[in-house]
Amino acid sequence: MTQYAIVTDVNRCVGCLACSVACKVVNNVPVGAFWNKTLRITNPSDGSQNWPDVDNYYLTVSCQHCADPECVRVCPTGASRKLEDGTVQIDKSKCIGCQFCAMACPYNVRYLNEEEGVVEKCTLCEQKVAQGELPQCVSQCGGMARWFGDLDEGIESFKGARGETLGDFCEPFDEADVHALPDVGNGPEGRFILRRMTWKGGE
Repeated sequence: MTQYAIVTDVNRCVGCLACSVACKVVNNVPVGAFWNKTLRITNPSDGSQNWPDVDNYYLTVSCQHCADPECVRVCPTGASRKLEDGTVQIDKSKCIGCQFCAMACPYNVRYLNEEEGVVEKCTLCEQKVAQGELPQCVSQCGGMARWFGDLDEGIESFKGARGETLGDFCEPFDEADVHALPDVGNGPEGRFILRRMTWKGGE
């Protein structure tokens, strides 16, 4: 089994937006649309009573290439499908632009390309991965926050922009530090490492 995914070391992300911009460029994502969004999370501790002791970090959100994707289940034409490498892809030749998948996605990461009349989203840069390269958002991450690999081989084995593995390069973390976006029965496969701060990605 294979389940390609991206792991983000949230403590290393500086919110530079390089991943979002690189994604748009290499995948020709239209103006106003994003396959990869960067959100700023700020939670003052105890209702701001402990200022400046706050949790402030950036959360990058894209398609989670779910284990049991709802977008695939609701697609009437079979355009949305899950491949053997674990990624969820869209066959544009079958997509009729109905947007059922976009409405079913719990992470709001699909959009209608109005010019082409089809739905688009993160593909994990399948065109680059097929050639042994990293997804563009990983290869262009200057903060070494994004890592790519096979979840079945453990996230410590994930590769970064310079060739290191996550386990050898990043600050140590515990199982409790590893998070995922909310699971509503779809099994999101993206992972986020956050140490010493309050995880808010489940809200």
